[in-house]
Formats: sequence, structure tokens, C-alpha cells
Amino acid sequence: MPVAYDFGSTEFDDAVRAAGRRAFAETLADGLPVFYVDADGLNAMERGDGRRFEIRWLPGAPSGENFEIVRELTAHAA
Repeated sequence: MPVAYDFGSTEFDDAVRAAGRRAFAETLADGLPVFYVDADGLNAMERGDGRRFEIRWLPGAPSGENFEIVRELTAHAA
């Protein structure tokens, strides 16, 4: 039986974040790229090998061909 959460609770927020992280990791593990907006507001694509790229969407292009890589993103130095 599914667990019921109070939508306004911290427990619900934590469960949503955990599900998102699992889906992200599973998608990369399946060899598929993950597209998202990163913390700097850039459209990003991440591949299973850990490489990240800034991308630009190409409106009207067919699925799988609807983006272009602008540049590879490097990890921020601490």
C-alpha cells in the first residue's frame, strides 16, 4: 500500500527529492542523458560518465535532435 504524506510537510518534500534523485541516477545508469536547468540557470545535459554540457534547445526539431551542445561544463573548484 502506498505511503500517504501530508503535501505541506517536510516529510513529503524529502520524499519528492529522494524520488527525483533516484530517477536521475537510474536514468544515467540506463545510459540515457538527463536534461535539467542547473543551479546557475543553464540548460544542462549530463551523461552517465559524469560529463556535463550546457545545451541550447532547437525549437521545432525532432526529438533527439532538438538540442545542440554549447560547451562542456567543468566542476567548480572549491
